Amino acid sequence: MKVLVTGGSGFLGSHIAEQLAARGHSVRALVRKSSNTKFLSTLSGVELAYGAVEDKDAVAHAAVGVDAIIHSAGVVKARTPADFAATNVDGTRNLLEVALDHRAKIKRFVFVSSLAAHGPSSDGSPIPHDREPSPVTHYGRSKLAAERLVTAARDDLLVTTIRPPTIYGPRDTEMFAFFEAMSMGILPVMGSGTQKLSIVHGEDAARATILATEKDHESGRAYYIEDGAARTLSEMAELFRGATGKKPWRLPVPIPLLHVAALGNELWGKLRSEARMFTRDKIHELVAPHWVCSSEPIRGELGWSPEHSWAEGAKLTAEWYRREGWLKR
Repeated sequence: MKVLVTGGSGFLGSHIAEQLAARGHSVRALVRKSSNTKFLSTLSGVELAYGAVEDKDAVAHAAVGVDAIIHSAGVVKARTPADFAATNVDGTRNLLEVALDHRAKIKRFVFVSSLAAHGPSSDGSPIPHDREPSPVTHYGRSKLAAERLVTAARDDLLVTTIRPPTIYGPRDTEMFAFFEAMSMGILPVMGSGTQKLSIVHGEDAARATILATEKDHESGRAYYIEDGAARTLSEMAELFRGATGKKPWRLPVPIPLLHVAALGNELWGKLRSEARMFTRDKIHELVAPHWVCSSEPIRGELGWSPEHSWAEGAKLTAEWYRREGWLKR
């Protein structure tokens, strides 16, 4: 197949492009001209199409002749809710409209959403797949709005939604702060420290997305993916000791201090005209009861299973960060 991948220069998108090429597919990666495409340029069978998902003409040009679309582009930090919507919602709408124009050829449209679109778990058990969504951040609400656009097209186009929780692995910049703190023997703890988290390795998330593209299944299905075990940060830190050899020192962070720090970070972002990840809105996610989901449906229906446990995956990720000079040896 020839597959259009949006967000190909990003963390998950680069793993998707890499695995698609390794499986013999042709890849066309839609990337911004400002994107770092150094890694993509090392992959055979990958061509670049320049443009943004917000630009429908660029999307239409990139989609010519493709057999499937994997939409993994999206913003996880933005200055305003409107900025989240411009990429995550309007960009998804553009891709869907173009895909519908080519519906005779497009075999599958796979959208990478997020657990954030459906909100936290109140009791630490996996949230039911049919639960009414309750996102707690602007990002989560934008991904939910995009999901609803995808689902609405299910009778006219074969569509699938993948909902990962936190993704980590080589080339990731968002979870790097956790690895950096842990390598220094520090474990910041917000709230009670009992929050349980589902997590998935980037390579496993990419493989789930590709299986959803390759395998026949009902249009409109949505699948959560995770590595099979929900853990607290303390439990993750204890398993992480195999990668560092250090026992982490727990650093309680009072919620009021979080708000002050987030406000300062937002103001700094405004001064620099930059979107910041750590904001007062993000705190709603950080202090939510639990973020837990179950991958049982995709295991049963598409035959996917994670290949990386946290203990193994964290070690491999830390080793990659050290090789690349991100972490000190």
